Amino acid sequence: MSNALKLVVPENVPFVDSEREFDFPAAAVFRAHCDPDVFRQWIGPRELATSIDQFDCRPGGSYRFVQQGNDGRQHPFRGVFHTVRENEFVLQTFEYEGYPDIVTLESATFEDLPGGRCRLTGRSVYPSVEARARYLADGMEAGIAAGYEQLDELLGVQARQ
Repeated sequence: MSNALKLVVPENVPFVDSEREFDFPAAAVFRAHCDPDVFRQWIGPRELATSIDQFDCRPGGSYRFVQQGNDGRQHPFRGVFHTVRENEFVLQTFEYEGYPDIVTLESATFEDLPGGRCRLTGRSVYPSVEARARYLADGMEAGIAAGYEQLDELLGVQARQ
């Protein structure tokens, strides 16, 4: 079974759908998205270190994290959690502070599969097709894929402990 990221980018509509399977239960993958200490260890490309300023994963809670590369450049992100259903679903806003007028609505569904596996499906809705194109051009797909590879590794280490 392949755990490769699948990204669907339909023409002329402002959203992206994603799907990724993990060899771990939905509860573990959900926790990795909602626990700030775990989240900071896997989110984004390997070459970026992540620090958490705020992370309150509950309806109405907010978050802000900053990623920094070896070049010293900082990449801050923030958002608000709207719906959080434990081990099942998260709905939140997402904003890269470098693009202050582009706020996306992000959903993530965590589905248990046979054999202790999980399918994570997501949808990112952008304010325009142009905004979506900007994120894609900046390497969004590679960043998501890299983060999920790190998440796989991290969950494997946790499972062995």
